[in-house]
Amino acid sequence: QVQFVESGGGLVQPGGSLRLSCAASGFIFKMYSMSWYRQPPGKERELVAAISSRGGSTNYADSVKGRFTISRDNAQNTVYLQMNSLKAEDTAIYYCNVPSWTRWGQGTQVTVSS
Repeated sequence: QVQFVESGGGLVQPGGSLRLSCAASGFIFKMYSMSWYRQPPGKERELVAAISSRGGSTNYADSVKGRFTISRDNAQNTVYLQMNSLKAEDTAIYYCNVPSWTRWGQGTQVTVSS
């Protein structure tokens, strides 16, 4: 059964950093691209970053370019999101998933506030 377990969220001040992790199971992780998404309060879920199956190609939403870095460890079936220079508008629940899949984990809450 496909499962995603996100972790690493929390409360951080503007300008701070967090590193999110997503442990995946139930499928052959190394064969699939992975993405991070977020859902801000009262808004729809949006794509934040994506990484190819071997990690050689990455893409980012314009709003996070230069601040966030997506990476993966295929030996650990884990995808990461390093978030630097955090802003209040980054406040959201963050999820990982395979692009186009519809089974979601519980997400991890990121709150950026002073």
